[in-house]
Amino acid sequence: MIDGYNRNISYLRVSVTDRCNLRCRYCMPKEGLSLTGHDDILRYEEILRIIGVAVKMGVAKVRITGGEPLVRHGVVDFIARLNDIEGLRDISLTTNGILLENFAAGLFTAGVKRINVSLDSLNPERYAHITRGGNLSEVIRGIDAVHHIGFSPIKINVVVIKGVNDDEVLDFAGLTLDKPYQVRFIELMPFGSGNNSRYLSNEVVKERIGGVYPLESPLRTGAGTEGPAQVYRIGGGRGEIGFISPVSHSFCSSCNRLRLTADGHLRACLLMDEEIDLKAPLRAGCSDEEIERLIGGAVSKKSAQHERVCSDNNLRKCAKQMFSIGG
Repeated sequence: MIDGYNRNISYLRVSVTDRCNLRCRYCMPKEGLSLTGHDDILRYEEILRIIGVAVKMGVAKVRITGGEPLVRHGVVDFIARLNDIEGLRDISLTTNGILLENFAAGLFTAGVKRINVSLDSLNPERYAHITRGGNLSEVIRGIDAVHHIGFSPIKINVVVIKGVNDDEVLDFAGLTLDKPYQVRFIELMPFGSGNNSRYLSNEVVKERIGGVYPLESPLRTGAGTEGPAQVYRIGGGRGEIGFISPVSHSFCSSCNRLRLTADGHLRACLLMDEEIDLKAPLRAGCSDEEIERLIGGAVSKKSAQHERVCSDNNLRKCAKQMFSIGG
């Protein structure tokens, strides 16, 4: 699938639920979620059908997200069924890690080899505060489990929040000295009704790390497959450090992704609110050709770039919260 700006759209992020076992302060309201009933979200059979059509159109990579995908019953069996889709070459998953220790072996057998773990603090008390009750030791055990089993790459996603966890960037960077992880620092993005006064540019984060550790750019193969992170390595370290900067340094020109929300809407851009409803046509009995037409319509409307620009910490925000879009 080639869009109007000559970008090859080959990556689909699929949210299987907007539910989560954490209530991270920058992501989800304390009271919970907007979707209330089981029928509000796509059934696994519906997701498989959409992915099957998308793969025939050119999608080669699928990432399973949430909410927290591991809270949805039957998710490992669902992922295993993705392997039956001819042409789908890469299946990965993003998780908060709370349940990962128990699911690690099953996910590996189901075909997931690449995993991202969201982790915003290495301090147990601070982690519990950010997540409203999360247990850091459970996440660490989950990361250790996937490392022991052989997942690769293991990426640790850190949303940097000014005045909250930005004093830990050196601690996170230090993880890559002895572990083959890729620690990725992600700029706080504007979602929902909250302000973005906690935003911190990755230029500041990179400068802090570079002032202590010598950063080297690692060699890359397979151009165009590595995603939006600017990746470095501390000299002599086993792992890597990535910077994902959607606010200060847009990577729209190389964006190759679509997002399927848990409630069945296709979104061509994370930071723009336009969506195409796939659930209603599916449940009305539409053909695969109609699904293909709708997906093609989303691709054709994909903008050259999003319109969120950082200016004095005053950012135009998405109407939806991140958990309802998919991580």
